Amino acid sequence: MIKTECILAFVAIVEEGSISEAARRLRLSKSVVSDRLSELEKTLGGVLLHRTTRKLSLTEDGTSFLERARRISREIEEATADMSERRGTLAGPVRIAAPVTFGRMHLGPALYPFLAQHPELELTLDIDDRRVDAFSAGYDAIIRHGPIMDSRLVAWKLAPSRRMLCASSAYLESHGTPKTLRDLESHRGLFYTNRGIADWRFQTEAGVEIVRATLALGMNNGDMLRDAAIAGLGIAMLPPFIAAPAIRDGLLQEIKIDHTPEPEFIYLAYPQGKKPSAKVTAIVNHLRQAFGSPPYWEVD
Repeated sequence: MIKTECILAFVAIVEEGSISEAARRLRLSKSVVSDRLSELEKTLGGVLLHRTTRKLSLTEDGTSFLERARRISREIEEATADMSERRGTLAGPVRIAAPVTFGRMHLGPALYPFLAQHPELELTLDIDDRRVDAFSAGYDAIIRHGPIMDSRLVAWKLAPSRRMLCASSAYLESHGTPKTLRDLESHRGLFYTNRGIADWRFQTEAGVEIVRATLALGMNNGDMLRDAAIAGLGIAMLPPFIAAPAIRDGLLQEIKIDHTPEPEFIYLAYPQGKKPSAKVTAIVNHLRQAFGSPPYWEVD
């Protein structure tokens, strides 16, 4: 008979990419997780994963079994969540991925009191600016800022947002203040590379227009992008939740031109076809209240 803990170990190994990371996620020793995988393969009578010193990869049998294993894993999680809901408590594991800067500045401070109110909740919060795949990585939900590009996700808005052009006074005094989209093309741009180099998108009468300024610096972290703008290296397009404190302190100036950037929002998304648990729903409701509408980080 196949043991459920062996199935859960297999799913965790695939989603985390290694036995070590799966062990950390399951809060077990590496040897226990490895033994559970071996026991599952022995019970099924086939090899599920190719093991090398560098990586693990699914075999044909493993690929075939994975979809069923994930379904079993989800049903176990949902059954556990239903029992918790019947008791009127929020309990058990929930995995959420979120971007670094927003997580540090706003998400963490909003979640800490919520977790204190629900001590039986086991939240794993992965802070990473890369665009993770909620399906393959096994997250219950992801939190992101910007447009939703993956049609397989169902999104709940947490707060309205936007992006705005920002630069230091020293940069504007040296290079001039742009007034139009065409003016921007001759300026030095600081770009958030996880969105793509040419990511300055504006609303116009003819639709969305992309402006390609001269690349002065590209990076995948919002804090450092803000700091580069403060240092006078160029113009950055930043959300208020990053730029507002620097604007209030006079370290950055908001630049308003003849068109506005595309509207965006902070959202929580979960895989389509997967029923959101009471835990995820409660987190959404709490974060909406904590952030406010308009959100507290907006520039006055």
